[in-house]
Amino acid sequence: MHGLKSLFDPAHWMRSTFSHGVHPEENKHYTANKPIRRLPFPPELVIPLSQHAGAPSEMVVHPGQEVLRGQLIAKAGGFVSVPQHAPATGVIKRVELMPTSKGPRTPSVILEVYPGDSQEVRYFEPRDVNAMSAKEIAQAVQDTGLVGLGGAAFPTHVKLSPPKEHKVHTVLINGCECEPFLTTDHRIMVEQAKDLVSGTQIFMRALGAEKAIIGTEENKLDAVEAIEKVLPADGSITVKAVQTKYPQGAEKMLAKALMDIEIPSGNFPSSVGLAVFNVSSTAQLGQLLPRSQGIIERVVTITGPGVDRPGNYIVPIGTPLRFILDQLGFSGTAQHLIMGGPMMGGTVASLDVPITKGCGGVLVLTEQDMRGIQPNSYPCISCAKCLEACPMHLNPSQLGKLAYKHRYEEMAESFHLNDCFECGCCSFVCPSNIPLVQYFRIAKSSNRQAPKKAS
Repeated sequence: MHGLKSLFDPAHWMRSTFSHGVHPEENKHYTANKPIRRLPFPPELVIPLSQHAGAPSEMVVHPGQEVLRGQLIAKAGGFVSVPQHAPATGVIKRVELMPTSKGPRTPSVILEVYPGDSQEVRYFEPRDVNAMSAKEIAQAVQDTGLVGLGGAAFPTHVKLSPPKEHKVHTVLINGCECEPFLTTDHRIMVEQAKDLVSGTQIFMRALGAEKAIIGTEENKLDAVEAIEKVLPADGSITVKAVQTKYPQGAEKMLAKALMDIEIPSGNFPSSVGLAVFNVSSTAQLGQLLPRSQGIIERVVTITGPGVDRPGNYIVPIGTPLRFILDQLGFSGTAQHLIMGGPMMGGTVASLDVPITKGCGGVLVLTEQDMRGIQPNSYPCISCAKCLEACPMHLNPSQLGKLAYKHRYEEMAESFHLNDCFECGCCSFVCPSNIPLVQYFRIAKSSNRQAPKKAS
């Protein structure tokens, strides 16, 4: 009866949102009510030196060297880069090319974990964040190795240094987690609300922002309740539930829904006075920065019909998928796995792929699920469903036709290809099963690699 009553609540129909988008099946019932638990440490960790946007990290340890949990093992390779820290106490065995979730092999540190060690964090030093300047906070955030944990893995400290002409007045904390199946952010908001608020206050201090809004979807009202209990009394931080719709978690969609602000094409949120951070990143910051500690683990949703014990698990960075699935019960192949969610995630080439900082979920499907996926695509029937779904108001149908003919430059110059953030709405609604998102990714990659035109 409670759910029925909510349908007649005027607030239910007045939730803020954006135009267009889609409503895929949520499938969050597997893990939404499962508390966060810790998985055992694997015998070996595989830590890629490039698991973030920007320059790879640079090794500061050598094979044969013993390291303690939390110790720096690779320094940042530049401003748009972050360091890596040892996720466990053990010994550096070697550095070699290893498979990644994105396909190409990348230089990775192989760390043999000491099985008898208590695995306490040995590298940390308490400090007073309130006594730090904005510049000191930005440097300290880089030192933690923190990146966007929602999937983009963009170094967090870079967002704390917007152009001088951009004054950030509001911090938006993104807890929408609109991707089906995934519940990492949901559980963090419910169980780590204090850390989330602490991290939000650090971001506000670093940017000089006057207020912050924590945004989530209306299917996570228990998270709203948990956060409201720990909000500061001065009203500087609020929490708001918006309409449940995909891709509500995209920063442009979130800004529109929460504040009715549109981020212009080709611009960052700071151009309109906003800074957007993921819930998981923010909660990690609230934990790590007061301890001067690096990020060495994260919460990952392991879910889907193909795993025996789905849940939300704390996993050391570098844990191979094979080990996780052995612990939780799985008898399929790598072809049944998606790193991330079904809308924006990707399949993996090997079960030896490790969990990285940007991986918030692993979707495990069954043979039956895979048989239900339509393998063939057909010519566009000009139904316009993709135009009605695209949250960026692009023309995916026309973009797809140009992509099929390899007219990639025209896609960018005349049809705003670069405004597409590959949410997958167009592919989701296409009755012809055209892999539009894959076409657009190829087009963007080709344009990036093309020689620059002389001005």
